[in-house]
Amino acid sequence: MKRLGVIGGMSWESTQTYYRLLNEEIKAHCGPLHSAPLLLWNMDFAPIARLQAEGDWAGLTTIMEQAAQGLRAGGAELLIIATNTMHLMADQVATAGAVPLVHIADATGAALREAGVQRPLLLATRFTMEKAFYREHVERVAGCRVAVPEEPHRSRVHDVIYEELVQGQIRDESRTAYLGIIDHYRQEQAIDAVIFGCTEVGLLLNQSSIDQAGLDLPAFDTTAIHCRAAAAAMLASPGD
Repeated sequence: MKRLGVIGGMSWESTQTYYRLLNEEIKAHCGPLHSAPLLLWNMDFAPIARLQAEGDWAGLTTIMEQAAQGLRAGGAELLIIATNTMHLMADQVATAGAVPLVHIADATGAALREAGVQRPLLLATRFTMEKAFYREHVERVAGCRVAVPEEPHRSRVHDVIYEELVQGQIRDESRTAYLGIIDHYRQEQAIDAVIFGCTEVGLLLNQSSIDQAGLDLPAFDTTAIHCRAAAAAMLASPGD
């Protein structure tokens, strides 16, 4: 297996899910005593969040490049960024790390394409919803058209992530609010799927909660999708 470098801690609440899922994937493929050979670069999220709010994406890029270089120096043969938003600088991270990067939007787009999804709703941070880097990447890979919440829904989705989920707070009223937003776009824009486009969203929602709400839509949890793609890359033979 190739050794995987994980740039995480954004937030650690979802990074721990990455750690569990990556190990579960390797165990499922290789046997019960196997686990994932990986290195974790766990960011302090407070300064990251501050720079995001200030719009200092150049400063954030430098931090991410340093993380990639550190993981490569530690022996990483592959990289993943354990967050959707920070894929804004995915190309720079891959260049700095000088090893292949498993891109979350590639994996998500492939899953949407395989399922035949045409109009998914993106639930994510404000940065991921408003900037084109993620939406257009998914659309290009999947051949679909991504719907993005409008205001006030956009602010509600973002605020729940930063004020609750990254702090480990899972609230029923926020789950209800998210489900109401999904239902709104199901009726108004005929969405046919939901993308959990922030790694923390899967802490609040899952396919069961959507089904129980009677929404009849498939959910695409980018954390789980990304981990499957990363595990496959770790196990791939040279030339695959």
